[in-house]
Amino acid sequence: GADVRIDTLSTFPDMFSSVMGASMMRRAQEKGLLDFHAYDLRDWTYDRHRTTDDAPYGGGDGLVMKCEPLFEAAEAIAAEGPAPHTVFMAPQGQPFDDALACELAAEERLLFVCGHYEGIDERAYALADRVISLGDYVLTSGELASMVVVDAVVRKVPGVLGAATGADNESF
Repeated sequence: GADVRIDTLSTFPDMFSSVMGASMMRRAQEKGLLDFHAYDLRDWTYDRHRTTDDAPYGGGDGLVMKCEPLFEAAEAIAAEGPAPHTVFMAPQGQPFDDALACELAAEERLLFVCGHYEGIDERAYALADRVISLGDYVLTSGELASMVVVDAVVRKVPGVLGAATGADNESF
């Protein structure tokens, strides 16, 4: 298999197509170094409207992503191979940096759960092995944030940048 498998779970899986189908990401997949899958959370909903959001558990304003489809989807995705290291993106998470990119690149498999609306039902955080923040601001979707992390991580996978030491000499 590939050196790293990366799965994403979101309500807009098509958002990943342009980034994952271009440049270094495409080459990493073509070389067999990266196995990438974008899953649609709506595949684990059962109502006519394929609803993924609801009022927050315990009250509050706005909508959050329901935890039931998240739990079911994460379980189904995890069953397709080695247990993934599951990552949630949230402003309150661990700040993302180069050292964290290196840690994640050492994982055999990563699953990024991408939130929307006002966030994710607090109960769903039980799934997370790690919560990562790109900074103290809110984005419309977790897809954008996870694409940044995926890009930084895939650059660390040996062979992706060509020379084995390709990423070692990069400055930031």
